[in-house]
Parts: sequence; C-alpha cells; structure tokens
Amino acid sequence: MTKQYDRRYFDHWYRGPAAAGRRAWLTRKAAMVVATAEYHLGGPLRSVVDVGCGEGAWRAPLLRLRPQLHYLGLDASPYAIARHGRARNLRLLDFAALGEQRFDRSFDLLLCSDVMHYLPTRTLDRGLAGFAQLCHGVAFLEVFCRGDAVEGDTLGYIARTASFYRNRFARAGFVPCGSQLYLSAALAQDATALELA
Repeated sequence: MTKQYDRRYFDHWYRGPAAAGRRAWLTRKAAMVVATAEYHLGGPLRSVVDVGCGEGAWRAPLLRLRPQLHYLGLDASPYAIARHGRARNLRLLDFAALGEQRFDRSFDLLLCSDVMHYLPTRTLDRGLAGFAQLCHGVAFLEVFCRGDAVEGDTLGYIARTASFYRNRFARAGFVPCGSQLYLSAALAQDATALELA
C-alpha cells in the first residue's frame, strides 16, 4: 500500500485524536531546538529550512519564539503545498532532489523531523548529500531507530540502527551535540569535547 500525504493523512495525524497533545509537545521541542541553535550560533536564529515539513507544523511555534525568522518549508506533498504553500512559505521538493537543488542562501537551522525513517536508503543518501550546503549552523535530524518505541504512523517505517544514521549524518558533514541535534563542520570546530555527543 502506497502512502498518500493528502488531506485525509494530515487530518488523521495532525488534527484528529492521534494528534492529542502534539501542539504542547512541539512547542517544547521548538524551544529546545532554538535555544541550542542560538547557543552554538552565538546569536539569534534568523533562518530555518524545514525539510519534509508537511503542512509546516514547526512554523508557528518557531515564529512565536522568533517573529522575524525567515522560514522555508520543503515537502513532496502536492496537497500540503497547494493548501498552505503561499501562506506558510512552503515549496514542493522531493527529498532526493536536495542533492542537486541549490538555494540562494544557507540556513542557520535545518529541521528534518519524522521524515528520514520512511525513506528508502538511496533516496536518503541522495538528499543528505545536499545538507551541508543547505545549513551552515545547526541541524535537528529527528528519526526513530530500531529498538525505539515508535509512536504514530508506522506505515512505511524502516527500522534502521542508530549507527546507520550516525554514519550518514557524519558523511553529510554533521557532528552530534545531543538530543538529535547536529552541528555543521564549521560550528563543530569551536565546540568543546563534552558539548559533542
């Protein structure tokens, strides 16, 4: 069965009973990500690219924290982009295309939350190849791994090991700093030993 990221999908997982408590949880997570990013950047967060953004759920909590923030969401769902693209600055882009697609800027923060554990390895590798050019700062690369208590949508979930992702993120130029946050190579040079996970 092929998964469709259409209105029914988003209604079920983001607005229905399955989404209970999600807003408060996302608000706390956004605060953690912003604080960590600003600590390592040494100043205010100014730009975010959200890869696999869906309808742009991260946008509102981020803008509440940093109203002047430039937010760009990228997703492969024609439905999400048609419905919210203009109002939320979302653009249609397949994950694998990030390996070739170039942007007019590099971002302070790259978000990729609850996406990569659904992607075939080839697609994942192609997209990750573009992450270093996309982000000069901090990346929040949230994935579930084999052995985790997966919550939510499990259709198409690929149970990979944590080392699988660590190796790929390292090849993409990112160094772990805890809580699924990663530093670009430039920021990692200035981090102390115990700041790096």
